[in-house]
Amino acid sequence: MSGTSLDGLDVAYVEINGKETLSYRLIAAETMPYTDEWVARLSMLENASAFDYALAHVQLGHYFGQKVMEFREKHPGDVDLIASHGHTVFHQPHLGLTTQIGDGDAIAAETGLPVAFNFRTLDVALGGQGAPLVPIGDRLLFGEYDMCLNLGGIANISFESDPWQVPSSRRLAYDVCPCNMALNTLSGRVGQKYDRDGQMAREGSVDGALLARMDALPYYRQEYPKTLGKEWFVSQFLPLLQGEVPTLLATTVEHIARQIAAAVSSANAQRVSKEPSPANSRMLVTGGGAFNTYLVERMQALLPQCRIVVPSSDVVSYKEAIIFALLGYLRVTGQPNTLASVTGARRDSIGGNLSGG
Repeated sequence: MSGTSLDGLDVAYVEINGKETLSYRLIAAETMPYTDEWVARLSMLENASAFDYALAHVQLGHYFGQKVMEFREKHPGDVDLIASHGHTVFHQPHLGLTTQIGDGDAIAAETGLPVAFNFRTLDVALGGQGAPLVPIGDRLLFGEYDMCLNLGGIANISFESDPWQVPSSRRLAYDVCPCNMALNTLSGRVGQKYDRDGQMAREGSVDGALLARMDALPYYRQEYPKTLGKEWFVSQFLPLLQGEVPTLLATTVEHIARQIAAAVSSANAQRVSKEPSPANSRMLVTGGGAFNTYLVERMQALLPQCRIVVPSSDVVSYKEAIIFALLGYLRVTGQPNTLASVTGARRDSIGGNLSGG
């Protein structure tokens, strides 16, 4: 996995077991930081020439493969398949476009192992958003929770629309709002990679007028399925982030918490169609934002009837990588790994290209 926060390459060594009921075991996991050169290169790639883009795609694939081999030296064992998300550069599904660079053929060449990659493009070709893809793993591996929230570069939520109608219930999911993409950008203005524990945000004060402008962005009035990308962040959200960093951080945290609270309320309204009350719902929270204790506190304050569960640090950090291992498993066993109920595509699909053998 390589996310929009550019903090590094998440590598997870995962064992998938079962047929009708699946389980996983996380054997080892590590975040391998990008070099400063790669951070600079990837952060500006959307404005590069076609040649530089194509070259980065191939070279990043070789880099991924080399990092996998470094990881394997420290964590030896049998490997059946590499599943690679790649690094998203463009995501504009309304144009039928999503691109994840990090050439799977280059990964296969470096590692000598089969590789599943390019998981999103088939769904987009079928009219879907190509995202989020994690909800199939939320259903199959983390189904004991009423909702799953990922606080990555972008916050997204996943839930069953009516769990009392299984197996006809639909998994629904969508991108809620920017998260670490905004918080880390602001922290970078004062020389910090991120706001540890949300301390700077805690010390700031919320700008009510700015909060209202954030909440009024048109995306929040769109019906799902819907997704966000870096292009939206740069054009719609980033221009709002003008002023003192502590104030901006406090206001952005409040915005994220408010949008998540609204999303949870909407999810509960669908989940409890056969029940009188949404009380005592349980939401699994993972992704780097789960370590932001101030953000989690603000979410919990706005969601008193929802129990927020932050799991072990390994699951917080590597849940997406674990689920992409599952997507690779589903790909090679010929089972759907992309849900049309989530993405809005014409049908469920088995996404991913295969290379090597």
